[in-house]
Amino acid sequence: MSATSPDSHAARIKTISERVKYFYSRNEKFRIYHGSTSTTRATVLSRANTVDTSQMKHVIGVDKANKTITVEPKVSMVELVNATLEHGLLPPVVMEFPAITVGGGFAGTSGESSSFKYGFFDNTVDRIEIVLADGEVVWASKDERADLFNAAAGTFGTFGVITSLRIPLIDASRYVRVTFQPTYTLQGSISGLEESIQDTTNDYVEGIMFSKQEGIIITGRLTDKQDPELPVTCYTRPHDTWFYLRAQEVLKKARKSKSSTAVSEIVPIKDYLFRYDRGAFWAGMYGFRYMVAPFTHFMRYLLDPLMHTATMYHAMHKSHMADQYVVQDIGFPHSKLGAFIDYTDETMGFYPLWLCPLKMQGDLSLRPRDQSTYMQDSRYPKSMINVGLWGPGAKDYDKFVKLNREIEHKTAELGGLKCFYAQAFYTEEEFWKIYDKEWYDELRAKYKASSLPTVYEKVNAAYLKWKPKSEQTFQERMKGRMQRLRPFNGIYGTFHAMLKKDYLLKQ
Repeated sequence: MSATSPDSHAARIKTISERVKYFYSRNEKFRIYHGSTSTTRATVLSRANTVDTSQMKHVIGVDKANKTITVEPKVSMVELVNATLEHGLLPPVVMEFPAITVGGGFAGTSGESSSFKYGFFDNTVDRIEIVLADGEVVWASKDERADLFNAAAGTFGTFGVITSLRIPLIDASRYVRVTFQPTYTLQGSISGLEESIQDTTNDYVEGIMFSKQEGIIITGRLTDKQDPELPVTCYTRPHDTWFYLRAQEVLKKARKSKSSTAVSEIVPIKDYLFRYDRGAFWAGMYGFRYMVAPFTHFMRYLLDPLMHTATMYHAMHKSHMADQYVVQDIGFPHSKLGAFIDYTDETMGFYPLWLCPLKMQGDLSLRPRDQSTYMQDSRYPKSMINVGLWGPGAKDYDKFVKLNREIEHKTAELGGLKCFYAQAFYTEEEFWKIYDKEWYDELRAKYKASSLPTVYEKVNAAYLKWKPKSEQTFQERMKGRMQRLRPFNGIYGTFHAMLKKDYLLKQ
């Protein structure tokens, strides 16, 4: 990442615009090549049907007086944070994984522990520059082409190619005072989250359930001061503990002493923001289990280069492990959260689960037909709680698809909404029963985007390609079996990630 001149930015836009015009003139659908991904959806592209945006990775400018930054879409979270901290500023919402990009966060659906206060990441963007499907370059904001601005958020590039984004910033601090509060009942965890989001002194709120009953509510407050009575704890160095293991350690000590006393520490700001990068929350733990490797501090230190999220996503795609592990983020009304955790406990039974409160700001980006269905909690009508559901699914892919579809049906039953960075398994009819197809199609026609792939096609790509075993040829069944053969698929994915070969674009 580096700063760029207006002329260089304009030249990159011109290249993209001409490529888009080419596809539009031929009435051909195209895909956008980003160069990397933080999605679990299988995405392999060909140069023949691709618009390459991988070089759109520059900071255009920081306006310190107005507290904004303008960047190209491929600027990553860590690059965004570095560029703003130089000026004593910080993005209001920063996704936990350093390699997630600004464009990906806007076009997808991304929330974090500050989202109880600021909403999704796309809620913090106030202006975009976008190449429409016919090659025209326009600006959009809440005041200019507001319908396009709102529609482009969360619809996965199906209205055009975003080429820059402006983000208002907040004042930065050097540290975050992190507090771990043990809880011993599910309702206690839910109540703890609700109390924490009402406390205006909190800047960050999240929770981790380590079982159906036991959890930790984690709050954070920005501060420039160290406390001589509190330890300074880091989470980004190879020898540091993983953040979730630190939370688990607090819970174990509290349980042993039969205590509910909160434990606090001081964490440097970047260590807090990217606290889950090492181990990808706790997905790395499943990697150790899969490869039958000892899950010890020494082994985590030894394998640290492989335990960062960018490398783990690479390995996951090449090993096809995304086809065996449930990776879903789903938001629920507060009153329905307990029922969903009851369901996951009975059907899957894996822990930890991540809990993240989300402030719902106006219309949702990928608009449901009836938004009131998803805002039905009378006490918290503008808030949902996201459940990070990440754990082993089924080794048999037919059963894996069935499990994910059951999760989607339960989500709809409880008034929940999925985040689509992950795989989806809806039929087209099911998908458009939830989301407003008429609104979506009307806007796509208005902005000449009807020739682009639809959001349904993009988020359900794996399901659209899936064939039950009963319909597969012998060769297809053998290929699927070899792709998922343990431990060779894991070894292959790991070595491919170590070599850092491109895994998204066919030559």
